[in-house]
Amino acid sequence: MDDTDLKILRILQTDSAISIVDLALQVGLSHTPCWRRVKALEESGAIRCRAVLLDPAVMGLGVNVLANIKLKAHDEATLEGFEQAARDRPEIVECFTMGGESDYAVRIVVRSIDEYERLLKKVLLHFPGVAAINSHFALKCVKNTTRLPI
Repeated sequence: MDDTDLKILRILQTDSAISIVDLALQVGLSHTPCWRRVKALEESGAIRCRAVLLDPAVMGLGVNVLANIKLKAHDEATLEGFEQAARDRPEIVECFTMGGESDYAVRIVVRSIDEYERLLKKVLLHFPGVAAINSHFALKCVKNTTRLPI
């Protein structure tokens, strides 16, 4: 990956809907070489997908819950079952395997504390192997970006 590829990626992180013509102008390439580079970046996996970012507050999803989850067991079936259950829940927007006291850290987006309480009681506590969930409620989002520091 060279400087031109990095420049393309920086621009696409800011505006994924930019036309190839405009992108090519900004990076100093003609249309076809720019298009080829974008395609190569997609094929290499550097560009996973292009997405529209929604504002959670505008969508009525104003509560961010950060939850640390401990499991009872760490066998392969339990771990895979937990991870699949997390992938299947649309409220869970991020899930990380952790080192340290917690096994997983998840970010959950919901409409209200009451909605989270229902999700916790009826769904999350029934995920495979869950021993304990420690929930934290975000008061304000100071920074939320999808842009990587390239």
